[in-house]
Amino acid sequence: MGPTLTEVNDSPTPPSDGLTEAVLSGLAETVVADGLRAELIAFRRDLHRNPELGRQEFRTTEQIRARLERAGLSPRVLPGGTGLVCDIGDTGSGGGTGSTDDTGAASSKRPRLALRADLDALPVPDTKTVEYRSTVEGRAHACGHDVHTTIVLGAGLVLAELDKRGRLPRPVRLVFQAAEEIMPGGALDAIKAKVLDGVDRILAVHCDPKVEVGRIGLRQGPITSAADRLTLTLEGPGGHSARPHLTTDLVMATAKLAAELPAVLARRVDPRSGLSIVWGRIQAGHAANVIPQYAELEGTVRCLDLTAWHDAPDLVHEVIDQITAMYRAKCEITYQRGVPPVVNEAASVELLRDAMTARYGLHAIEDTEQSLGGEDFSWYLERVPGALARLGVRPVGDAAKRDLHQGDFDVDEGAIAVGVELFTAAVLLS
Repeated sequence: MGPTLTEVNDSPTPPSDGLTEAVLSGLAETVVADGLRAELIAFRRDLHRNPELGRQEFRTTEQIRARLERAGLSPRVLPGGTGLVCDIGDTGSGGGTGSTDDTGAASSKRPRLALRADLDALPVPDTKTVEYRSTVEGRAHACGHDVHTTIVLGAGLVLAELDKRGRLPRPVRLVFQAAEEIMPGGALDAIKAKVLDGVDRILAVHCDPKVEVGRIGLRQGPITSAADRLTLTLEGPGGHSARPHLTTDLVMATAKLAAELPAVLARRVDPRSGLSIVWGRIQAGHAANVIPQYAELEGTVRCLDLTAWHDAPDLVHEVIDQITAMYRAKCEITYQRGVPPVVNEAASVELLRDAMTARYGLHAIEDTEQSLGGEDFSWYLERVPGALARLGVRPVGDAAKRDLHQGDFDVDEGAIAVGVELFTAAVLLS
């Protein structure tokens, strides 16, 4: 049996060609019922007790699949057995079809609006003292993916019920993606599995412990940073430290790369792009009087600007070649793409703004700044327009400073209903 919606008018909603009175009336009445609210909190707590790392989310995938099937939908598990996709609606005329063709593409004439969630946890110990703390040693949902997953599931259950009543104005696709925390992330796997076929817009939320529950943060344009990984392996003949002129001084070459590469890049790109390299590991040599044959540097490349991010690998290679040539050092460069910045499309941001305003009022929206964190939702936005909103999860009145990726991370679970109603309203208004 599907979830109930409180006081939903059974008369069909006309096709959305603007904010008609009928659509606005439906928005005012479409709220998460108490029974569904309690079920979703219990579902989130179950995921929180049983966190799974990227590309290991088999139990999580099965829990979602089973619940969607109980709602009469037909989810499709993605290749590899983790992550899944589920379509709701066909032509917007109701009936709860929830079907896809053999490729997973929507069969409806109108493109689908996609809602995306990420499933994976982090290799972080859960340090909270709550009854739903992680039961898996050294793993925790310390980034809120359990909340994202529950919200998209809840929105799907509400939208499926609306479809049965003939009140779904357009078809929708739920995308539950594995391995967001891995580089490169699972978004690329999902895209390869054709989850964007037949989709013309995609929306997502991300928990933000700086934003109070009942509110969201919005921003047009870049909202996260690009994040790549850079590994340099230097090689030379080695030799005695008394005669550096007869060999390749790899320690000096490595030191120059560590200091000069970030400095040169800062003068080769627009400072507003925020392109930066920060080293996390430097290793060279084993004895004070021996010039080594090998050395390594490893770090991250971050960038706030999408164009600069696309240009970064060629520029990094060029500067490295120039620096190492002065010391006659050979350098193998491994530049691993991570994620581009999430660049929110203006119309999608306005859709989220309208949806949040319709449900909670303008006071529930705040501007948010661009972060230096990475998010592989960006790969979807390289292909279709969309937007990511920052979902408030900080309890009202809580003045403590909290952050993501920490063992004590938790949320005010009232954020789940807010996310469900935000997505539901966005679909009705789109």
